[in-house]
Amino acid sequence: MHRPISLLASALLGLAGCGGSGGGSEPPPPPAPTPVSKAEAVQLLNQASFGYVEADAQQVIALDIEGWIDNQIAQPASLQLPFVESLPPPQFMFERHEDRVDIWFRNVVNGNDQLRQRVAFALSEILVVSQLGALQEAPYALADYYDVLVRNAFGNYRTLMQEVTLHPAMGVYLSMLGNQKPNPALNIRPDENYARELMQLFSIGLVELNLDGTEKLDGFGQPVPTYDQAVIEGFAHVYTGWTWADSPNFEQARGTRQNQVKPMELWPDYHDTGQKLLLNGTVLPAGQSGEQDLADALDNVFNHPNVGPFISRQLIQRLVTSNPSPGYVSRVATVFNNNGSGVRGDLSAVVKAILMDPEARPTMAMEIDGKVKEPLLRLTQLFRAYNATSGSGRYPLVASYILFGQGPLQSPSVFNFFSPFYAPPGEIRDSGLVAPELGIATEYQNTLFTNYMFGQVFGLNQTNQNLQEDDVYIDFSEEMLIAADADALIDRVAEKLLGGQISDSLRTEIGGMLALIPETDTVVRAAEVIYFVVTSPEYALQR
Repeated sequence: MHRPISLLASALLGLAGCGGSGGGSEPPPPPAPTPVSKAEAVQLLNQASFGYVEADAQQVIALDIEGWIDNQIAQPASLQLPFVESLPPPQFMFERHEDRVDIWFRNVVNGNDQLRQRVAFALSEILVVSQLGALQEAPYALADYYDVLVRNAFGNYRTLMQEVTLHPAMGVYLSMLGNQKPNPALNIRPDENYARELMQLFSIGLVELNLDGTEKLDGFGQPVPTYDQAVIEGFAHVYTGWTWADSPNFEQARGTRQNQVKPMELWPDYHDTGQKLLLNGTVLPAGQSGEQDLADALDNVFNHPNVGPFISRQLIQRLVTSNPSPGYVSRVATVFNNNGSGVRGDLSAVVKAILMDPEARPTMAMEIDGKVKEPLLRLTQLFRAYNATSGSGRYPLVASYILFGQGPLQSPSVFNFFSPFYAPPGEIRDSGLVAPELGIATEYQNTLFTNYMFGQVFGLNQTNQNLQEDDVYIDFSEEMLIAADADALIDRVAEKLLGGQISDSLRTEIGGMLALIPETDTVVRAAEVIYFVVTSPEYALQR
């Protein structure tokens, strides 16, 4: 939530731009870097992974924060499609979604490329496609689409825009696939869906922005729109003539297992070659090919000044804080615009700027800090902390969007599970802040999640002798060994799930509960403490 930069951090930033001259003596060596504390390592991992574990914290301490980030950027990508394609053909195509969700959990819980996976997850909530709806029969397309996000998590945003635009999953989801040039005789008009959402949700937003993400205002104090209906129509005409790869025809093209993972192909006869109005008064000349129109149009969007602050703010929200200061957004957007080597859209530089910023790595305590954890992050943190696995090695959680209100590529609409601008009524809204994740924190959903955690902790653990092959279970045998010692037990669970930062009130509450359970009942004592923590407000907050 909103965090002003500390005076110390501001002073350091100011000094960094100062120089001196004169004297022939060698400048003094730079001071030795301050060692990374355990608390700092945990904070970074909460932002940049799917859950803190001790081994990763020790790696952060050994490499320092920047070194760990660089190491993560260099890690090979854990992908979905190779696994999904290795399986025997399903009887029904939709069944393959269970395997797609399974490999998503395997990668985010067990993968070494934690930062890449966390960034890809963030991108999946910006560049949204969903299993729910027209893609129910296209699991291979969704697996490959997610791999596009994973591969490009540290690539260039312009490249990502290109691959997303031509991906059949997006083509089906936002109806660019099969979009035709106008034909008044047949009452055919180009579909405007992708044209609208690429601008509104994937790149520039609805109104002009300053570099710091604040709205530009006209002479009447009103926000300035980024585009109008004429621009939407111009882009809609750009996105004509594309359909499934390897199709024998255009109008009746069909998706297959093979072409679900191939970029869409252009049929020139169905592309509008007329003149087209784009952003900022740019006009594409008549007579260009569909490929050239597409390249020019994406360049036109990518180079709009809104893209840096619009995308930077949302990535900050997904990784660090729901309410970044204008200064934070401005610093990251500046890196988006130029990575220091004249390259625009370098996501590796953007992610590093987000995580290395003084507001992400505060040197002083902040009044308001962090964000609410998404349900999936609360679940994966538990899984990682307690070595969740199953007899089969699978994570059959395809119904996660029902259980938790959220699942991988299972959003209810292109607007994601929640809006980046959602502010629940009450203190948060009254303070001018937002808490996007609370958009899915309904009483019904919270009850489902709490009940799931109860079943997971008390039923699906290593002590259950009736586990089925696909039951995902956690292992708290370490906690059972010290369960008779209330303080040691609380400390151990707090270390694994809260980075050791537990409030006195929560500790007291848990201690009172443990006093009612015999010291010999080690299973129940361990499970109760874990359950208390994972359903506490403290666990639900990422600081």
